[in-house]
Amino acid sequence: MTITATPSPTATGAGLRSAGLEHRIARDPARFRVLTGDRPTGPLHLGHYFGTLRNRVRLQDLGVEVFVLIADYQVLTDRDTAERLQEHTDGLLLDHLALGVDPARSTVFTHSAVPALNQLLLPFLSLVSVAELGRNPTVKDEIAHSRQSAVSGLMYTYPVHQAADILFCKGNVVPVGQDQLPHLELTRTIARRFNERYGDVFPEPEALLSAAPLLLGTDGTKMSKSRANSIPLGATADETARLIRGATTDADRHITYDPETRPGVSSLVLLAALCLERDPHEVAAEIGGGGAAALKRTVTDAVNSHLAPVRARRAEYAADLTYVRSVLRAGNERAAAVADRTLEEVREAMGTFR
Repeated sequence: MTITATPSPTATGAGLRSAGLEHRIARDPARFRVLTGDRPTGPLHLGHYFGTLRNRVRLQDLGVEVFVLIADYQVLTDRDTAERLQEHTDGLLLDHLALGVDPARSTVFTHSAVPALNQLLLPFLSLVSVAELGRNPTVKDEIAHSRQSAVSGLMYTYPVHQAADILFCKGNVVPVGQDQLPHLELTRTIARRFNERYGDVFPEPEALLSAAPLLLGTDGTKMSKSRANSIPLGATADETARLIRGATTDADRHITYDPETRPGVSSLVLLAALCLERDPHEVAAEIGGGGAAALKRTVTDAVNSHLAPVRARRAEYAADLTYVRSVLRAGNERAAAVADRTLEEVREAMGTFR
């Protein structure tokens, strides 16, 4: 995979709508509620940081209500067991707190602690067909890369579970990449069908497309927790330097920024540029004929300098896991109260017994 920036917001219809949404958020952030999150399957890394995590803090600071889901149940979509769950959950919490997620303004919670959210899965499944689930391109990709010997039923219901994640809190904005648009479209379809059948309960959430460029892993493929090619946010400065030294480059000593023909080199240049808040072409030009060694030194210095305050805050929080876990308990309570109210509305609309 070559590294490219996400298509410009003006490049697609979805992009144009996203740009308009961004303007509306800036004008009246209190009207919007964001649902976003991660599966606790391993340490968050620099790809997550530049791709989504900074944007969550930005939206929070604008005044948008942000719900951050630690999707522990969804770990089981492509794995036989949820390994090291507590460790990975603690790590997600530490990273979010260190990066500036404020528990007073944002709600961090887990699937397993919000029963009413998961109960929405049943009525939502009645609103979609098996064929619709099977056609979802993201599900197809997940199945192709599944770590299980056989695909579980949970894999097929994954997009509907995501719909429950978004709609339980009546989220009306979901930050996504282009590849996640089919999931969100199914959520919009479920909300629309429920409202048509039972009465208006749910908003149809809108996509806020990420403008973040894609970062490659140290092996030149997509940076991923499962591929052992990432640079974790929780890594020390020395660990980060070691990982960058082992990153894939090429034989051309002169450093340029050309993602199409030099993906490995260009990804490193881009990483330095993002940390330095500079244009990647300028960074490449300064390194020039210094070769891969100079490039990797530049990247290492830029990453370690940029992350130094984040690491310091993370270490402070890590020294007080009692507080960190209390943040999650409080978030779980808030999310559960929201989910209970939504489920009550759903039951009333459907005329079901309680």
